[in-house]
Amino acid sequence: MKLYELQNRGGYDNVVRAERADPMPGAGEVLLRMKAWSLNYRDLMVAKGSYGAPPPAGRIPLSDGVGEVAAIGAGVTRVKVGDRVAGIFMQNWIGGGIPQEASGSALGGAIDGMFAEYVVLSEQGVVHVPAHLSDEEAASLPCAAVTAWNALVREGNLKAGDTVVCLGTGGVSMIALAFAKMNGARVIMTSSSDQKLALAKELGADDVINYRTTPDWDKAVIEMTGGRGADIVVEVGGSGTLTKSINAVRLGGIVPLIGVLTGVAGDVNTAAILRRHIRVQGIYVGSREMFEEMNRAIALHGMRPAIGRSFGFEEAGAAYRYLDSAAHTGKVTIRM
Repeated sequence: MKLYELQNRGGYDNVVRAERADPMPGAGEVLLRMKAWSLNYRDLMVAKGSYGAPPPAGRIPLSDGVGEVAAIGAGVTRVKVGDRVAGIFMQNWIGGGIPQEASGSALGGAIDGMFAEYVVLSEQGVVHVPAHLSDEEAASLPCAAVTAWNALVREGNLKAGDTVVCLGTGGVSMIALAFAKMNGARVIMTSSSDQKLALAKELGADDVINYRTTPDWDKAVIEMTGGRGADIVVEVGGSGTLTKSINAVRLGGIVPLIGVLTGVAGDVNTAAILRRHIRVQGIYVGSREMFEEMNRAIALHGMRPAIGRSFGFEEAGAAYRYLDSAAHTGKVTIRM
């Protein structure tokens, strides 16, 4: 089978084509014939060796992919041949609170990921995807969509009438926009690109802020909300934007901390968190239970993840470079 694997070269040259024998499912396992994949910022960090301990040479990258069940092992009951499924980000997190061992089962990092022609996973580690989605749309769900759902619905307790701020127009933020609108919320989007903000408006954003021309975007959010602040600020920037996110959220609001695009260390105004009763909540994707809950909502509302650009299987390097350029809006996907 065709696949990509990580070698010890660093950067995009670390992602190389390889060939291996077709795998076969054992007891309790399913064989997927892969159809499409999507990239996340985490995949860039893994390729560059900057996401925790570098994975061993030969690790198959990517957490996000969708495929058709081609074969099942003995005892499998959750899926059947022909079903279209995606893998869950952490194979050991089925439901409830995150278990201690969850990070050791993260696809495309701790264990082999999805970027292969065929993939074998435990039947417990896959979910059926909504029928109305294309393969590339469905491949966008395991990391970015589940993360946004966890941040807004599970941890954020999102309600109709809430105001949500989404930073940037990348994969998580654009899916968060869709989920917020599904739940009747007002959404404020930020970006340094007026063109991207115009697209966000087309996709439902109520208000937009260009943080290049309005660097004090936190103050703009306060003004837009009549001095109250947002109920939820979806924080994907990290240390470089966290202080402004804290400033922009209301008394008693929540800042789900998802990304590290601007860094992993910096000064934080802890006094503001204390005095304003703010909750800063780390979000590490989510469980299979959340994934299935989210899929039911997506199917009910006919929601479709925004795809920024798609690449062919042979164009892996170009896909990685495009994501790293930050030129995208929505998800960057790869198709077989």
